[in-house]
Amino acid sequence: MRKHPRSALTLALAAVSVIVLAACGSSSKSSSSSPATGKASGSITITYGTAPDTLDPDAFQTTQAGEADQPVYIPPYTYAETNGIAGTQIIPGLATALPQISADGKTYTFFFRKGLRYSTGQPVHTSDFLTAVERSIKIPWPLGSAFLVPLIVGAKDYESGKSNTVSGITTNDATGQVTIHLTAPYGAFENALAFQAYSPLPKGTPMKDLSSNPPPGVGPYKFSSVVPNVSYTEVKNPYWTPIPGIQSGYANQIVAKISSNTTASALSVLNNSNDVFDWADTIPPSLLPQIQSQASDRYQKLKLNSTYYFFMNQKAKPFSSMLAREAVIVGLNRPALARLGSGFFTPGCFFLPPLMVGHPPSSCPFGDPNSTGDIAKAKMLVQQSGMAGQPVTVWGEERSPRRQFVDYYTSFLNQIGFKATEKIIADATYFPTVGNLKLNAQTGFDDYNQDFPNPIDFYGLLLAGDAITPTGNLNHSQVNDPVINSKANQLGTLFKLPTSSLGSASSQWTTLDEYTAAKAYEAVFGYLEAPEFVSNRIDQSALVFQPINGYWYNTFKLK
Repeated sequence: MRKHPRSALTLALAAVSVIVLAACGSSSKSSSSSPATGKASGSITITYGTAPDTLDPDAFQTTQAGEADQPVYIPPYTYAETNGIAGTQIIPGLATALPQISADGKTYTFFFRKGLRYSTGQPVHTSDFLTAVERSIKIPWPLGSAFLVPLIVGAKDYESGKSNTVSGITTNDATGQVTIHLTAPYGAFENALAFQAYSPLPKGTPMKDLSSNPPPGVGPYKFSSVVPNVSYTEVKNPYWTPIPGIQSGYANQIVAKISSNTTASALSVLNNSNDVFDWADTIPPSLLPQIQSQASDRYQKLKLNSTYYFFMNQKAKPFSSMLAREAVIVGLNRPALARLGSGFFTPGCFFLPPLMVGHPPSSCPFGDPNSTGDIAKAKMLVQQSGMAGQPVTVWGEERSPRRQFVDYYTSFLNQIGFKATEKIIADATYFPTVGNLKLNAQTGFDDYNQDFPNPIDFYGLLLAGDAITPTGNLNHSQVNDPVINSKANQLGTLFKLPTSSLGSASSQWTTLDEYTAAKAYEAVFGYLEAPEFVSNRIDQSALVFQPINGYWYNTFKLK
């Protein structure tokens, strides 16, 4: 993602941005986040179809939570506040500079800035970084099974209780130095250090999810009130210490309202009673023509690295049978699903999205994804699998169009020979529910937006071992394939080699993604584009859409 002469690891990430992107979040706006003229005050209201799973930075796993936490909790590293390709560039956050990386790629050293304060006025100590890491392990942070515990020396021992601290991290409050020892080279570790879960927290912060009363942060905003699953409000942090590259914020107050009624939310932005429509929601098909004609100057599509699919649990009937999984993929009517998504979906079959390094240019193994599906062949495959009549519970979310995706999918499963019923639950509890292994959910809606532009980010969802966890499990299909486990891990550590770009590994990722599609592990149905849709009060010249976490709240500005 950026060039760093001291490490070939980061050269590989730099190439991802170049190769991948015209991809991530590109728009017609300038890639500069420099201040524009206008009101540096006021209140801005955002509508969200799904509540954050939690507002605690050490417990979240959803995009909605990451977006909300982004202006409150500043990690050692963050992403450039710019649109398009440049928005995937790693820059120093609380650290003074990019890290020094040892020749073997296993030791990272950096220094915290001086004079930082939390929103309570309490000074930040460098050792608070270790406090936050240990808290992320104990709560636990769901993404920690991929981006924390297996990476840092001593993290597993601390997790299991064998040690009372994470031995691989040392801090010095006097000098501000932090040293981190990794278990093995991991080229994307700087990206991991840009997660809010690595943001410092005061010593003594309770080791439990504080979503209703989030802990203090160091960012330009702070949480002032939280009504779970209803709303939250952020206001300016009076103790904010300006940091180069991070906008200090325009609006005095940002209010987020949660409503699964995306039609009402889109209308409220069209009529200027609310200011921002959630980019992770889909504008209802019935409203899209009206918005395109009446608000074309404040609406556009944003490109993402995002894959939408139905998971199929290989540990439970009927999808323990590959023939049953193949039947689903053969018969899916992806164009119909794209229409349900207001045309914001490009039909596809591969797990890696089109703008990601390694996305296969080849044909899909089970038919053209732009076709309406082969129902007759799907029925035959269900009969051959011996799973005809098998009861299936299909899990889904309340909000549109995800509810409609599951309605279609349930009807389709019945059509090809299963006995399917749907189970629709609240959006805020959906992923924690299907991520609980005790439930052993058979199938349901799933999606993934990139955490950073690297194929290993997506393949972390298909790895066994650390990726399949009792709670917060992200591998909902419970894929445990030795080929994927071996090859993805091998490719994920390629950054330790003196390669100048990820392009050298592109063909290997392509081969792996073709293998995964041929095994019918996930019923991929499309790749998402996102709507940028705002009221006529918003200064779009200042607004930055960050391809990793969404909007930078601190760039919301009134005209």
